[in-house]
Amino acid sequence: MELQSEPWSVLPVSLSNTSLLGIIFTVCLLLLDFMKRRKTWRRFPPGPPSVPFLGNMLQVDFKKPHVSLTQLSKKFGNVYSLQYFWKNMVVLNGFEVMKEALVDKSEDIADRPRFPIYEKLGYHGDSKGLLLVRYGKAWKEQRRFSQSTLRNLGMGKKSLEEKVIEEAGYLCSALQSEQGHPFDPRFIINNAVSNMICSIAFGDRFDYDDVKFQRLLRLFEETFKAESGLLAQILNEVPWLMKIPGLLGRVLQYEWDIIQFLKDIVSEHKKTWDPNHIRDFIDAFLQEMEKVTEDGDSSFNERNLLLSTYDLFTAGTETTSTTLRWALLFMLLYPEVQRKVHEEIDRVIGRDRRPAMGDVLEMPYTNAVIHEVQRCGDIVPLALPHMAYRDTEIHGYFIPKGTTVITNLSSVLKDETVWEKPHQFYPEHFLDPDGKFVKREAFMAFSAGRRVCLGEQLARMELFLFFTSLMQRFTFKIPDKQPRPTEDPLYAFTLSPTPYQMCAIAREEPVKKNIFV
Repeated sequence: MELQSEPWSVLPVSLSNTSLLGIIFTVCLLLLDFMKRRKTWRRFPPGPPSVPFLGNMLQVDFKKPHVSLTQLSKKFGNVYSLQYFWKNMVVLNGFEVMKEALVDKSEDIADRPRFPIYEKLGYHGDSKGLLLVRYGKAWKEQRRFSQSTLRNLGMGKKSLEEKVIEEAGYLCSALQSEQGHPFDPRFIINNAVSNMICSIAFGDRFDYDDVKFQRLLRLFEETFKAESGLLAQILNEVPWLMKIPGLLGRVLQYEWDIIQFLKDIVSEHKKTWDPNHIRDFIDAFLQEMEKVTEDGDSSFNERNLLLSTYDLFTAGTETTSTTLRWALLFMLLYPEVQRKVHEEIDRVIGRDRRPAMGDVLEMPYTNAVIHEVQRCGDIVPLALPHMAYRDTEIHGYFIPKGTTVITNLSSVLKDETVWEKPHQFYPEHFLDPDGKFVKREAFMAFSAGRRVCLGEQLARMELFLFFTSLMQRFTFKIPDKQPRPTEDPLYAFTLSPTPYQMCAIAREEPVKKNIFV
């Protein structure tokens, strides 16, 4: 009688061993994943179930992450947790939560997490520029220096206001040259706003058709697209993937070119630098470097000079130019609002005198429109990630030191418990029943707390002077035979309008009545 063999016994020994090793390896990986993903803290914010290894990354649409994060808050509350691979993150939503976190407990979440991809650009140690530097001595040094330098270079003063007004003149001339024909305002607006940062950082402006200048602006635009994509997020969470040839280059290829451009600018500055005559931000930084040559612990070094200038240019150009593009788009889409702005400008400023910052107090409607453009345009929906500087508690939940904190500013600017018409363009959000301008506490377009936008004062000046100068000179219309532009935004860290065309029609001088007739 023949003995029946067990089914597995007929398999080759090598195959059985390989399968067994594979099973053991898979179990070990799953066990490791479980140990790294489990949360042992009491009162840690709840969140959606995560999958092995990837965590919750598949539940976030990286083409519109602010929308995904807001939708998740409807189910898990205004404070909830996510996992990107094995990193625990807490997402904050809504005005009340954001006020507690950014205002009442500002220092508690003032730190920054690590960004491995940027370390390849030189962002490491205390050399992390203005935006990514960890909260501590280097952050305080750079923040204090930047604030005082910007003030010395004219921020909040008449001297810088005159430069903005002058640039507004160049901008209006560029629009005038289009002669009422359809055009895309994107690069013309970028030119004007970027020139203001160039005058502060480099001490000079560029002609709008300067080839070198245009290349720089396009590099910055491509940079935002690359950095905000899924690949950049994955490389930050799984740094060893950067060893795969060509992968990191797909994210950083434009940054390397920008850094080289800035190196050339700094090199030229060094040839003509005079410590007794500070022309711009680079000169001021070089002066500070000279003071601390013996201090090996100082954050004032050449690497930080490049990165700080890079951050100043990036933050000072993209957000303001994008806001102005939203402003012109809303004027196309809401001609009644445009008409009211024109009427207020004609009444307060007229057509002959150039706008000035002093006019803002007499122009509540125009001021309300600019604020509503920022609110509705939702330019920086998520801001840069924060990190808990110490153990803290927000909205009753425990957030341990070192936890990445995402501030969903979009959920504040569109908070349905605060704004009357959160998803509509409605300038009356910033007007009282008597038509006077009202400052709303939930207006956090510049964020708040320790990490509030460094150039907020400059941005406010630029937005008012550029916008009123354009509106004083032109009526903006949708080109004939073209469809109505969409309000749907494109996400690339900032939310920008879908490209559109417009016609800038020069406004006629008002007919003066003959009082003797």
